[in-house]
Amino acid sequence: MKPHANPQHSPELTVAEAPFTGTVVAIDGPSGSGKSSVSRAVARALDAAYLDTGAMYRALTWSCLRDGVDLANHEAVAEQARTVSVTMVMDPRRPSVRVDGIDLSRAIREDRVTSVVSVVATNLAVRAELRRRQRLLIAEGLEQRGTCVAEGRDITTVVAPDAAVRILLTASEAARLARRATQNLGQADEASVAATRSQVVDRDRLDSTVSQFTTASDGVVRLDTSDLSFDESVAAVLAVVSEVVGRAG
Repeated sequence: MKPHANPQHSPELTVAEAPFTGTVVAIDGPSGSGKSSVSRAVARALDAAYLDTGAMYRALTWSCLRDGVDLANHEAVAEQARTVSVTMVMDPRRPSVRVDGIDLSRAIREDRVTSVVSVVATNLAVRAELRRRQRLLIAEGLEQRGTCVAEGRDITTVVAPDAAVRILLTASEAARLARRATQNLGQADEASVAATRSQVVDRDRLDSTVSQFTTASDGVVRLDTSDLSFDESVAAVLAVVSEVVGRAG
């Protein structure tokens, strides 16, 4: 990954800490809020780069499972985060994530990864390393397209608090459970929702110990999508982007 050079950057700043040049749209939200699918559609509409930071945590988790790294050994997992080769393809029409050249777009969604990814994602040393990588990737996306849509848990508050547009995408627990059940099991009946609960509620509970994605911080626009269709959610985000960027211009 080549550095994002800018002669105006202070020499005291690392590349990962330097101010962004371009429009960053940062979108956070809990499980089932629609942030990944909505963010990707927004990136397509804006012809922007698209960064799914959650996929990075999943890819790291997959690599730990592959290599037999003890997830309870925080330093071993942190070392894996510092050394593993993770490649993010940020084309919103064909996004993918690779570890050591292996395309993991499907594998990282498997239950064996989903069930333990929070153990990795709550490791503070891991979060520090992935934040560094994520800022580099955002800068790379800006260099390529001028705009980057980055989504996750703490993009608006930790990874890119300096983003031009910051949005917290939320939805009621019932709406989020129904969406995830439909996504994973094809229906949202009582049994499907119950089977999905741990993937949504329990993971959010664990992840909320290290990141804030349930309430909007100062300067972050809150969008509740509980009663919005997918297309309406995308339109609502694009309206915020248009308003904020237009105001800044």
